[in-house]
Amino acid sequence: MNSSQNKILLEVQGVGQKYQGAWIFQDAQLQVTEGEIVALLGESGVGKTTLFNIIAGVLTPHEGRVFLQGEDITGRAGHISYMLQKDLLIEERTVLDNVSIPMRVRGMSKREAYERASELFSEFGLEGYEKLYPKALSGGMRQRAALLRTYLTEASMVLLDEPFSALDETTKEQLYEFYIQKSRKLGLTTLLITHNVDEALKLAHRIYIMKGRPARVAEAMVLGEKGEDFHLTAEFLEAKKALRAKLSS
Repeated sequence: MNSSQNKILLEVQGVGQKYQGAWIFQDAQLQVTEGEIVALLGESGVGKTTLFNIIAGVLTPHEGRVFLQGEDITGRAGHISYMLQKDLLIEERTVLDNVSIPMRVRGMSKREAYERASELFSEFGLEGYEKLYPKALSGGMRQRAALLRTYLTEASMVLLDEPFSALDETTKEQLYEFYIQKSRKLGLTTLLITHNVDEALKLAHRIYIMKGRPARVAEAMVLGEKGEDFHLTAEFLEAKKALRAKLSS
């Protein structure tokens, strides 16, 4: 993927937010182009999730604007799909019920929603799990179900807030590859919030860093498309060193 050939899907312009009169962050600037996975990397507590909520329209910033496909969506929820750290699956409903929720909310009939969701169970590695309840799923399978539900919102932009942080390392690695493959195949555009350097490097085409008090956001690294074994290369180690240096400077 050459992001320079794609249009800008999401643009954050000069966004700042206060808490109890003090700035959490100021002048946040970032762009996500169509088909990209972009990572926003920063330590816990720096304000990543607050910025996430502003981009999602859940919060209105004290300064700045958010644009989706050129339209000002500042403070307007429902235009961007987002997935939080917890999968938020409803335990009393089957997996099929859970992933169908976004379509039912939009007014689609139960039958149509079930048919649409069922078509994608195999694509997301969930075939055979339709009638099970979430408690029967492993952590990785629950996240796949949550990702499918997020995809079925049919928003042009997906926000992921540390969705893999609670998983063991083996499951994380499997889901990294899974998400990269699905992003390519389904044409997903993603902004990933993380505090994990390895995760940012493995998943993202571009990485922004958020740091400081009040925090600032700056583009740190452009990676583009990477080979399947990128994480085993000297290039990966050099990128990791450079990224850690930027975080600590």
